[in-house]
Amino acid sequence: MILKNRFLHNRIQWPALTAMTFLLVSVFLTGTAFGQETPESDDSAGVAAEVKTDAENASAKDFMDDVNAKLEEVDAFVGENIVSPMAGVIFNGLWTGDYEQPKVDEAGQPVIDPVTGEQVIEKQEGWLGDGSVSVPFIVVWLFVGAVFFTLFMGFINVRGFWHAIRLTKGDYDNPDDHGEVTHFQALSSALSGTVGLGNIAGVAIAIGQGGPGATFWMILVGLLGMSTKFTECTLGQMYRREDKRGRVSGGPMRYLSAGLKEKGLGPLGSLLAVMFAILCIGGSFGGGNTFQISQSLDAIRTEAPILNQYSWIYGLIMAIAVGLVIVGGIKSIGKVASRIVPFMCAGYVLCVLYILGTRYTDIPAAFQSIWDGAFNFEAGYGAFLGCLVIGIKRAVFSNEAGTGSASIAHSAAKTDVPVREGYVALLEPFIDTVVVCTMTALVIIITGVISDKTQELSLDTIQKELSVTQIVEEQSVDVASLSRLDAEKLLIEANSSYDADGDGTLTVGDMVALDRGAYFTKQAFVEGGFEWFKWFLFLAIVLFAFSTCISWAYYGERCFTALFGDWSSGLFKILFLTFTFLGAVIAPTSIKDFSDMMILGMAFPNMLGMYFLSGNVRRHLNEYVSDLKAGKYDRN
Repeated sequence: MILKNRFLHNRIQWPALTAMTFLLVSVFLTGTAFGQETPESDDSAGVAAEVKTDAENASAKDFMDDVNAKLEEVDAFVGENIVSPMAGVIFNGLWTGDYEQPKVDEAGQPVIDPVTGEQVIEKQEGWLGDGSVSVPFIVVWLFVGAVFFTLFMGFINVRGFWHAIRLTKGDYDNPDDHGEVTHFQALSSALSGTVGLGNIAGVAIAIGQGGPGATFWMILVGLLGMSTKFTECTLGQMYRREDKRGRVSGGPMRYLSAGLKEKGLGPLGSLLAVMFAILCIGGSFGGGNTFQISQSLDAIRTEAPILNQYSWIYGLIMAIAVGLVIVGGIKSIGKVASRIVPFMCAGYVLCVLYILGTRYTDIPAAFQSIWDGAFNFEAGYGAFLGCLVIGIKRAVFSNEAGTGSASIAHSAAKTDVPVREGYVALLEPFIDTVVVCTMTALVIIITGVISDKTQELSLDTIQKELSVTQIVEEQSVDVASLSRLDAEKLLIEANSSYDADGDGTLTVGDMVALDRGAYFTKQAFVEGGFEWFKWFLFLAIVLFAFSTCISWAYYGERCFTALFGDWSSGLFKILFLTFTFLGAVIAPTSIKDFSDMMILGMAFPNMLGMYFLSGNVRRHLNEYVSDLKAGKYDRN
C-alpha cells in the first residue's frame, strides 16, 4: 500500500517538477544565449553557413503572407459581427457619458439628411453631466454586486480575515476530508490565474489614465471584492461533485444548475450554467491562454531579440511546459502554483520594499497624492469621476471577483465544510489588489515614471494617422500622453526624444502603447535603483503567464467536461495546447478581444445566480460561526 501511494504521488509530481525545470532552463537560454546578436559568418576563416535559397525564402514568405491574409479576413469578420455587438452590451455606458442616437421629429419619425439621404445622428449629453466619463455596464454590475455581498454577509471581508489566514495555514485541516488539494494549493491555483501581468501592467495603466487617486479606488474595490469571492467559492464547495476516482468538479456550471433547481428555477439554472460554461471555455482559449502568451512574448522581446524572428520557439516552449503540468490535473497544477505564486510574489514584494525603504521619506507624499487625487474636486467633476471609474474598472478586471473562475479551483480543496473555503478565497483580492497593486502603485508614484498630463502642445505638426490631443514638453517629463481615451487605445511617447526643428512626426518606433504597462513598471524599478530588475521582470512575466495558463486550462477543462462528459478532457487539453502555441505566432486582435470579453461575460450568469443563492451561503456562514464559537472545531 505504501509503494502504491508513493507511485501515485510520483506520477503527479514528476510532470510538475519537469515542467518547472524545463521552463526555467528555457527562459535562461532565451534570455542569455538567444539574447545575444548572432555573429556574422567569417568567410575568410572558411566557416560555411547553410542558407536557404531565394526561391525557398520567397515560397515561405508567400505562404505566411497567405496565412496572415486569411487570418486578417477572419479577424475582421469576428470584429464586425461578434466583438462589436458583444462590446456594445458589456461596455455599454448606460447613458452615463455623451452618446449618439438617431434624430426623430416631434411625430417620432426619423429625420433624414437631404444631402446624404441618411438618418441624422445627434449627440446627447449623458446623465452624469460630463461627456468624457462613461461607466461601463460590466463595471457597475461587478461593483454593485461587491457592495451587496459585503453588506449581506455582514462585512465578512473584515471580520473573517484572520480566520481565513488560520485556515490557509492548515490550523483546522482534517486529513479525512474529501477533496484533491489543500487550502493553500487551491488559493495558489486561483491566485495564479489573477496575480500576474494585470498587477505589473494594470496599475501603470490606471495611474497613467486616472492619476495617483485611482489607486485609492482600486484598494476599496479590492476590499469589497473579498466578499464576492467568499460567496462564489463557498457555493463552489456546496454544490461540487466527486466521481468514483475522487476527481472533483465544481464551480458556477454546477451551482447555477443544481442550486437554482432547488429553488424551483431549474430551466433558468440550466441556461445560466450552459452559458457560463461556454463563456469560460472561450475565455480559457484567449484571455487565459493566447493573450498571456502574446503579451508575455511582447514584454520579453527586447531581452531576447531572437524571438522577433522566431516567436514560435517561445510558443513551443510554453506549450510543452503547460502540457507537462495539466496532464496531471488539479493536483499537479496545485503543486506547481503553490511554488510559483509564493516565490514570485515574495520576490516582487521584496523588490518593492527595498525601493520604498531607500525612499522612505517620499512615502507620506505618495499616500497624500493618492488621497488628494481620489477626491480631487478642484480639478472638476469630470476629473473626479474619471479617477473613480478608472480605479474601479482596473480593480474588478484585476482580481476577477464575480466572474466565477476562482470557485472552480477552490471547489477542489479538501474540506467538508464549504464555508471554510470561502474564507480562504477572500484572501485573493486582498493579496492581488490591496497588497501587490498598492505596492506597485507606490513605486510608480514615487519614481515618477508616469507624470501628470498638461495641456501644452510642444510639436509644430503631427503627421500621418496619429491624432495627438495632448503632449508635454520634453524638458519637463519623460512621458507625453494622449488623453481622453481608453487604455487599450492610448498611445504615449515614453523615454524618447524628438527633433523640435524637424517635421514633428511621431513615428511608430517612438510610441509605446499604454496597455503595455509592464514597460513603465520596469522603468519604475530601474529608476528605483534596480538596473537588474529587467531580468527579474523577464522571469516574472514568463512565470506569471505560465501559471495563468495552467490555471485557466483547468477552468476550461472542467467546463468542457461538464458540457460533453469526462471523455472530452483529453480533447480539450489538445485544443488548449494548440492555442498556447498559436498565441506566439498569430496577430489577430478581434479574436483575442472576443475571448477577453467572454471572461468578463462570465460575470453575468454567475452574479445573477449568486443573488438567488446568497441566502443559502449566509445560512451556512451563520451556522459555521455559531459552531466555531461553541468550540465544535478544534485547531491542530
